[in-house]
Amino acid sequence: MYYSYFGLREAPFSIAVNPRYLYMSPAHRDALAHLLYGIGAGGGFILLTGEVGTGKTTINRCLLEQLPDTADLAVVLNPALEAAELLAAVCDELDIRPEGETPGLKAYSDALHRFLLANHARGRKTVLMIDEAQHLSFDALEQIRLLTNLETSEEKLLHIILTGQPELAERLRRPELRQLNQRITARFELSPLTPAETAAYIRHRLNVAGLPAGRELFPRPVLRAIHRRSAGIPRRINLLCDRMLLGAYGRDSQRLDGGLLRAAAREVMGEEVAARTRSPLYAALGGLTLLVAAIGFALTRWEDAEFTPAPGNPPAIALSPQAPEAIADAPGAAAPRTALLERDWLLSPGEGVTLFASLYGLDVRGALDPCSVDGLVGLECEASQPQTWEPILDEARPALLELVDERRFSRRGVFLGRDGEVAVLASRAGETRRVPFDELATLWSGRVWHLWQRPPDIQRTLARGDSGPDVNAAARLFARADGEEGLLTDTDFNARLEQRVRLFQQSQGLEADGVLGTRTLRALVLMAGEDLSREAARQRLRRLERSAPTSGAGA
Repeated sequence: MYYSYFGLREAPFSIAVNPRYLYMSPAHRDALAHLLYGIGAGGGFILLTGEVGTGKTTINRCLLEQLPDTADLAVVLNPALEAAELLAAVCDELDIRPEGETPGLKAYSDALHRFLLANHARGRKTVLMIDEAQHLSFDALEQIRLLTNLETSEEKLLHIILTGQPELAERLRRPELRQLNQRITARFELSPLTPAETAAYIRHRLNVAGLPAGRELFPRPVLRAIHRRSAGIPRRINLLCDRMLLGAYGRDSQRLDGGLLRAAAREVMGEEVAARTRSPLYAALGGLTLLVAAIGFALTRWEDAEFTPAPGNPPAIALSPQAPEAIADAPGAAAPRTALLERDWLLSPGEGVTLFASLYGLDVRGALDPCSVDGLVGLECEASQPQTWEPILDEARPALLELVDERRFSRRGVFLGRDGEVAVLASRAGETRRVPFDELATLWSGRVWHLWQRPPDIQRTLARGDSGPDVNAAARLFARADGEEGLLTDTDFNARLEQRVRLFQQSQGLEADGVLGTRTLRALVLMAGEDLSREAARQRLRRLERSAPTSGAGA
């Protein structure tokens, strides 16, 4: 087959679940940690959701491998059953024999209750895992909920893991299922891979399959294109990469390029995509869409004036000088609003993202959301929706604000800090503007974006039982934040470190699960003063302030 042609021992992109090819992204580690915490938190329901192909089965496999020997497990893979049939399937998995020749719902339920009590008396846990749980009927969900009524004074006797697609979470929010929803002790939605994780995932599978050290099959532009085509979903990544390697082998070519990716996408995603891209009508509609987008962009640029980025950053793409005049001369064109031209800190979405990223030395021209772009180069992006200004002020770092002007157009503001009772924002002219918080609050939608830098020596989620240099790095962060010389641990994530994580999470208003995930690590990095990106942004801000005079809000 093709794999030997590329110097591989085996096909690296099979969609079958193979433990040897296990790749755990930070999101996968977070999900696994939440599930393990849920099982140890006293019982009840644990919920894992994610789009098709995001790796839910991989998480389940990892979870099963980490269950203790004192746990009995029942797995239901086909939940499209009535309540009695579902109980019968659970009893079969646990080797429970109800009384009677033709047992009914009550017989199965009573037998399962007796088993749970006996198992608990023997010091054993009972875990029920239901895959594709979005197919469970209302009666089946209600029957499962009733099973969790059996409990001791300390814990439930049955731990239930529900795994399914995102519509499962939506379904559980229905009023008639509120009792079940309230019993979920841990929940996690598995997100697709990021561009960097997609590249790492592909390289990982190639290395496991025997790719010689130092050899790269997929160039970086192709890796980015694979991420866009696959939306970061591992199963799609496997299918695309497999078809690309097979196509290159068929052409007797060692080069993997965009043409092979487009051919693979047509094959993997079906004939509908291929026919649609060949259709003259689709091409015409695509051209019309681009024309409408270009006109909308031109109108926005005319209204907002030209953007001059901070010194040392690439210039923004400017429209033709004739564009504003052409639009202004069009029949029925309205005159630009002088007030908006004066408020040059009120930016269009693209301008705002570009100016915000330029504070960190990044060029992300054309992006409308800083968290959806490639090339953050060691930085991570987080979007939040705080209810007050305090969390933003406490961050003491630049922030990108989502604003809405008086005419309900989407705007952005680059928040640099505060000066007494006014906010300091960056303008498109490369200067700073002071805007009263009262005025800014009437325009702020509540959404805000921050960039932060993950410590290079902590690149995974850490939980009880983990060990390695990254655990030591986490202990050093806590020591620095606490002003202590001694460390809670050396290289093992022990009970003392877990307890410190829980206390820190409680102090930060985070879920106190004892797991050092992304949100907890971010808060710890800020408290310990270890976010190098913050100081880099401050230095660029100082250069910006020296390069241009500071003006008032109306200047």
